[in-house]
Amino acid sequence: MTVLTKFSLVAVVAATAVATSASAAIVAGWTITTAFPTGAGNVPTGVTYSIGAANDGLQTTGSELRSVHSLAAATYTSPAGNGSQYSFSSNNWSIGDYYEARLSTLGYSDISISWDQARSSTGPASFELIMSTDGGANFTTLLASYTVLQSGGGGAPGTWSSTTYNPIYSLNQAAAAADNQANVIFRFRSLAGGAATGSNRIDNVFINGTAVPAPGAIALLGVAGLAGLRRRR
Repeated sequence: MTVLTKFSLVAVVAATAVATSASAAIVAGWTITTAFPTGAGNVPTGVTYSIGAANDGLQTTGSELRSVHSLAAATYTSPAGNGSQYSFSSNNWSIGDYYEARLSTLGYSDISISWDQARSSTGPASFELIMSTDGGANFTTLLASYTVLQSGGGGAPGTWSSTTYNPIYSLNQAAAAADNQANVIFRFRSLAGGAATGSNRIDNVFINGTAVPAPGAIALLGVAGLAGLRRRR
């Protein structure tokens, strides 16, 4: 009885290890924790601006969140986020301009992406979500079109606040093709232009997934189960 209990315990421990390694996790996430430069001559402008690596998650190395515009007059600021202190905002939008998140999903399955997005009254309202798993050589469409709601101003359903989260501005999308890939790009691409001062902002960008059990953990479970069966015989 003691021997059987011992091997049963090993099997339970191994099963627990596998279950733990297969738990849901944040692969990479950006919550915009730092204000962008302000003041005359300091506000970032140009065709692209990057806030760099994710500040949350298990795969932050090599990750990046940036914005790309065709007009060099684009200005990048960090107004209040959706329940967070800052967001990533830019203006001077043209068709084809985009926000982009890059990361590695190696070791993770069941990939999905969630984000908050809003616009000013004259900012672009129509976007698509496309994805590449080969570093940008090819893209597939995850969302052919989605609507970005206005924040603040007449007719807006709400106003982004640094202290209050409003779920109506949140979106999410499954991305199974991004499972276990070394170089994944998620691109939020504008399908419309906007006024020069019309802005669009993004916040709380999270790529989530399930950790794939390590081969060693699976092997341990198999060995423990086999040993238990042999003892019972």
